[in-house]
Amino acid sequence: MVTILLVACPALAALATGLAAVVVSPWWWCAAGPTLLLAVVAAYDVLQRRHSILRNYPLLGRLRFAMEAIRPEVQQYFIEGNVDGVPFDRDTRSIVYERAKGTDGEDPFGTELELDRPGTTYLVPSMAPRPVPSEPPRVRIGGPDCTRPYDMALLNVSAMSFGSLSGQAIRALNEGARRGGFAHDTGEGGISEHHLAPGGDLVWEIGTGYFGCRTEDGDFDPRRFAEKAALDQVACVLLKISQGAKPGIGGVLPGSKVGREIATVRGVPEGRTVLSPPYHRVYRTPRELVRFLCRMRDLAGGKPVGFKLCVGARREFLAVCKAMLEEDATPDFIVVDGAEGGTGAAPLEFADSVGLPLTEGLTTVHRALVGAGLRDRIRIGASGKIATGADIVKRLVQGADYANSARAMMFALGCIQAQRCHTNTCPVGVATQDRRRARALDVADKARRVQRYQEATVRSALRLMAAMGVDGPDGLAPGMLLRRVGPAAVRSHAELYEPLEPGQLLVPASVPASWAGDWKAAHPDRFTFP
Repeated sequence: MVTILLVACPALAALATGLAAVVVSPWWWCAAGPTLLLAVVAAYDVLQRRHSILRNYPLLGRLRFAMEAIRPEVQQYFIEGNVDGVPFDRDTRSIVYERAKGTDGEDPFGTELELDRPGTTYLVPSMAPRPVPSEPPRVRIGGPDCTRPYDMALLNVSAMSFGSLSGQAIRALNEGARRGGFAHDTGEGGISEHHLAPGGDLVWEIGTGYFGCRTEDGDFDPRRFAEKAALDQVACVLLKISQGAKPGIGGVLPGSKVGREIATVRGVPEGRTVLSPPYHRVYRTPRELVRFLCRMRDLAGGKPVGFKLCVGARREFLAVCKAMLEEDATPDFIVVDGAEGGTGAAPLEFADSVGLPLTEGLTTVHRALVGAGLRDRIRIGASGKIATGADIVKRLVQGADYANSARAMMFALGCIQAQRCHTNTCPVGVATQDRRRARALDVADKARRVQRYQEATVRSALRLMAAMGVDGPDGLAPGMLLRRVGPAAVRSHAELYEPLEPGQLLVPASVPASWAGDWKAAHPDRFTFP
């Protein structure tokens, strides 16, 4: 009965206004037109079979879909507080925006955080602070087998591919990196003209699709790899094993998105769907992985080589450590990606349930390398929800040598956290291939913002370290980071994560009980375990 009335009322009103428009005055068409449209929509709602709510409540049911569509914006702008938004709260976004614009980044009246909530972390200040260094330190990337080391900044642009980001966004990021003297990870989508034109340093990331260095059947092409790795802008090369947003699965790039420019950059046929498998063809065992990394370094002319992963089973990483020891060969750096995810779109189950968060993954890799006696040969980068100077310092305390950031760099470009990165409808032209939307992003202005944000954030990290009584990252220790674990209990990072001494895993009698099972099970010639 309700449905009949909802359809009949607009229809009767349309009929009445239509008659009035004919008999009384043509001005009645101003009312007749919209009313007729509503009647047509109501009739369509009743007849369609896709949405039950529209069949039962034509026209009114559409309010439900309209409210659902604007829910994220209403939540973000009118409901959420300054510190409770996700994935990044308003305070964090604001500090990035302010630093990118070069405006004041200080707040009055104290913190809004609940400091007695379990899980809250605290950096430990010193009663004898140190002067803030005038120049930020850099991290030398290059082990004993590297002939062309690279000095990495404390904060760099994390992996975001051309194709996921617009050409204008890539250019702005790279120009900002050039101006600020920090590195720009290309993402696994290959090296485009947008990466090369500004002249900033690149970390060329290669995934399972081997984009930019692949054969016609999708295998690794050493000749093409060597040609691109020889580019002056390529400072380091990085093999992506897995990423935090979706560890263990590949990706699909629909043919509709593979235009001429993207096809050229990735080395794939134009207009054809491209699959990135979940696994690499170039290795099957830890030993093969180590050997392939050495091959990459040789093909790259001695430039630093590394790999990126979201950590899973500790024994798998220990197997890689054993392979390094037996081969007497190591990568120059390892990037640890946290399961917090990033700019890459992923199935919800993977984003919520697979992989170790950055804290656990980072401490696992750092301690494993220390225990295996390899830490002095390998630098560690941390990637995952890093936006502030405090984030950098915390990751340095946990074992990293430097940090990478993706989403905060997007904020510096003007991202408003609309979370439509995978829909090609980014409202600010950052994560889209829609030329009309992307043209709104002014490269010169956004490049300056990226540069200012990076410089201000590194400076903030140095101020924090000085307040903690150290002159730089080398002075940081696990005891300088505390975490509340209960209503009346606070533990240091050193207490929460059992430290290992250099080479401790190599002496059977000294292997801690908590590591003994994984260390014994780890084998350099297999990733799987009985």
